[in-house]
Amino acid sequence: MAMNIDDRLDAKLNSINSEEKEEILKNFTTFKSYLAGKVAAGEKMGLSEEVLAKATEKVAGYLANHEEPRNREEHLLQQLWKSGDKEQQHALSHMLLNLVKNEG
Repeated sequence: MAMNIDDRLDAKLNSINSEEKEEILKNFTTFKSYLAGKVAAGEKMGLSEEVLAKATEKVAGYLANHEEPRNREEHLLQQLWKSGDKEQQHALSHMLLNLVKNEG
């Protein structure tokens, strides 16, 4: 049976080792590049903007709850995430998608 997108994201988030995670999160530019690559891969698979936003929302929630910010930008994102309700977090996910798409 095929895994749904949530299960696949959970598996991916849990499979990233600490060295790889540190490399991705060490600076905001690296994080954006990593996210842009994942967004591009999702688009190639035919995922809609809404599905990509929900995936971004899941990753952002994981980072906000399990990772310490490594820089000012990540700290700001974490504070915005934690201060928002579900609707605001979803809107922030769309903005993060736009950010990485527009820079790519």
